[in-house]
Amino acid sequence: MKTDMTRRNFLKAAALGTASVAAAGLLSPVAFAQEEEKASGFAGKKKFAGIGTVREVTEDIYYVGASEKRTQLFENVYPIPRGVAYNAYVILDEKTALVDTVDRSVTGQFFENLEAVLEDRKLDYLIVDHMEPDHSSAISEVLVRFPDVQIVCTKAAALMINNFFATDIGDKATTVGTGDTLSLGRHTLTFVQAPMVHWPEVMMSYDDVSGILFSADAFGSFGALNGNLFADEVSFETEWLADARRYYCNIVGKYGQNVQDVLAKAADIDIRMLCPTHGPVWRENLGWILDKYDKWSSYTPEDESVMVVYGSVYGGTESAANMVAARLSQKGVANVCVYDVSKTHVSELIGEAFRCSHIVLASITYNMGIFTPMKNFLLDLEAHGLKNRTFAFIENGSWSPASGDLMKEITDRLEGSRYASEKYTFFSSPSAADYEALDALADAVIASMGGGEAAVEEAAPAAAAVQWKCKVCGYVYEGEELPEDYTCPVCGVGPDQFERI
Repeated sequence: MKTDMTRRNFLKAAALGTASVAAAGLLSPVAFAQEEEKASGFAGKKKFAGIGTVREVTEDIYYVGASEKRTQLFENVYPIPRGVAYNAYVILDEKTALVDTVDRSVTGQFFENLEAVLEDRKLDYLIVDHMEPDHSSAISEVLVRFPDVQIVCTKAAALMINNFFATDIGDKATTVGTGDTLSLGRHTLTFVQAPMVHWPEVMMSYDDVSGILFSADAFGSFGALNGNLFADEVSFETEWLADARRYYCNIVGKYGQNVQDVLAKAADIDIRMLCPTHGPVWRENLGWILDKYDKWSSYTPEDESVMVVYGSVYGGTESAANMVAARLSQKGVANVCVYDVSKTHVSELIGEAFRCSHIVLASITYNMGIFTPMKNFLLDLEAHGLKNRTFAFIENGSWSPASGDLMKEITDRLEGSRYASEKYTFFSSPSAADYEALDALADAVIASMGGGEAAVEEAAPAAAAVQWKCKVCGYVYEGEELPEDYTCPVCGVGPDQFERI
């Protein structure tokens, strides 16, 4: 029976809310606002947000995501002064497919984009590559608007959908693994599981016609798309690279081996375009961004350069740090960077630590320990799994310097740490003799660059955490022992399918 959207029913619909209305049979699969529009004879502008952010990726694949600049902190942690883009894509074929959704902050624009691309067609498939809420918040509303849609995702993602939305999607879900395919007609999607890049349920979807890899969070970046969808439409290296690095190192950085595994799988695929869930789409110079990811995920320094980070209260330690930086520059080291650990957001420091080969840490002694912001930075480095860096330390204390050894205790826990020199200690503010010694410290750092031997040979650092890798899907479990009753959260196999790495 056709629903009569009278004023009375419309008010009832508004009171019930969208999901309840759909369940009550008062709402068709299209938005009830459209039905009310027709009933009222409203002839004005149909859109609230507008459809201007729809972009053609290829002749039958469209960008339907949206950018926003109001949010101050991404994930309530990382500053995003340039905003952020939430990317979603639609494939129009004999069957239609939506690849991922968006954050709740931009759902209005997203659904208007989606409606504009589909026109009067139904949505056959929703491909869920990643269940993090900034890409999945609109799933429940997609199910309301398109009740016949089939969800395609990994087993772990299906479980998360149930957990996030307190609903059993049951026979609406088709679970897939690496090598499984979905035919849309002319297009065939092949799925590649990418566990712990950077959640356990992640997969990527490859389209054989366009050569597009829908890569979930991989190859993404902070930054709103200011009308330019493609990376070759912007000055990426000068305007975007720092945010792309900061995004990778802080969001995915700990899971380098998992990224390396995915890059190895991708090497066998004819990738002609990268469509991530944040940032620009890559259709040119793919080798350049792939090389960046290879370096970042293997913890290989991007630049042979020095990062100087200081924690100072009254200026003495700041003076020592600036002196070392000046000497490094005078002696030919390019791209030296100096950061006040108290004023620079830690996400920027993490990004720079991944970029630079050498790190000089200068800290006052604070309550017989490391200056708190410096300690937090070092613990964040440890949490992100940074490896293979060369360090030097400067400690300051007015009566009992202690920060140098304490900083080294943390860097000793980072795999592959090397040391350019012994720590240097001074009291309160640098003297003329201190300046000479700091000049020598700069010389030691330079001597260790370019493959040179570190001045101080260290015993092997503390062993990294033991990891166990699933031989079926690649998920990595960290722990000294794998529990006898352990089950892989991605593919469900038991401990006999795990190998120690």
